[in-house]
Amino acid sequence: MAAVGIHSVQDFMAIDPYALYAKIKPMKGMGLNSIYAIIGARENISWIEIKNTRKEEILMVLDDMGLAPK
Repeated sequence: MAAVGIHSVQDFMAIDPYALYAKIKPMKGMGLNSIYAIIGARENISWIEIKNTRKEEILMVLDDMGLAPK
């Protein structure tokens, strides 16, 4: 996270989760599960629950941003 300017919990909570995903997506090993994990961490919910209940919503936002998987 430090590589993209996140140095504290406050930094993490202040940034839009989709903006953070856009910053880390180009990094090696960062895939779609990363956005689920970011949102889950912010909401104190398992990333798997986020994936299972909000995947379509998240993919629509990512598509609007041009970040959805092809």
